[in-house]
Order: sequence, then C-alpha cells, then structure tokens
Amino acid sequence: MRLVLFEPDIPQNAGTLMRLCAALGVPLDVIEPCGFLFDDRKLRRAGMDYLTHLDLTRHISWNAYRATPAAGRLVLLTTRAALPYTAFAFRPDDRIMVGRESEGVPDAVHDAADARLLIPLKPPARSLNVALAAAMVLGEAMRQTAAPSGAPR
Repeated sequence: MRLVLFEPDIPQNAGTLMRLCAALGVPLDVIEPCGFLFDDRKLRRAGMDYLTHLDLTRHISWNAYRATPAAGRLVLLTTRAALPYTAFAFRPDDRIMVGRESEGVPDAVHDAADARLLIPLKPPARSLNVALAAAMVLGEAMRQTAAPSGAPR
C-alpha cells in the first residue's frame, strides 16, 4: 500500500501526511510540482522529526510518475466519485491518491485511476481537508487488508 500526493498545494498538509506515512510505515509518492518549496519550514514543522523515517519517492511530473513501474491499482479520492470508500474492497498493493487542495486532479489523472472513491458527507459540506481525507481512507484500507504498521497492536 502507498499514498500518492498529486501536486500538493499546502505544506502543512503535505507535512502532516508525511508524518502519517512515516508513523504507519506506508511509502509516500509526491508528484510535483508542489505549490511550495519542498524544504519549506511549515512542511518540516508539520512532519516533525518523523521525516527521517519516511519512505519517500518524488516524481517531477505526472508523466514521470506514470513512467515509473508500479504495482497495484491507482485509487483516487475525489468528490466526483459515486462509490463510497467504505463500500470498496482495498488490496494490499493499492496506491491511494489525493489531489491538490485547490483543484483536485485534472481530467487525465481522474481518467487514469483504476477506481474513484468518495467520502460521503452530510450536505451542505462539499469536501474535507486532504490530510484528514487521506488518513480516513488509508486507515480503512489498512484495516481491510490487515496491513501491518510500525505501531504495537
């Protein structure tokens, strides 16, 4: 299982997700360009000292990411999906992707996903913070697949 950030805009969210991945032992892919400098102090502050334990792969573009051999399905979290994440059967090799905070992902990325999932929300809510959404879905995916994390049970 991997988490994929598509062109993240907000360093605090990216740092929070880096910390989450480091703490859970989940590899992280970041597809650039980012909306911030990758050595931003806000990113480091949100990630704290966990970033040295992170399995991170940076990709210079969507095309570079697509050209990298990858196992598993690309599972996109999007408000444009119809299938709730709780009704989806995750696999251990899934790559869970979240889009930019400001715009999500372009149509080409949306169309390339093997599955598109949403988090059902009570109206009039439209979306959640990207770090919160990724944490919810990653937690469910790990629960379903009994993916081990570094945390004691």
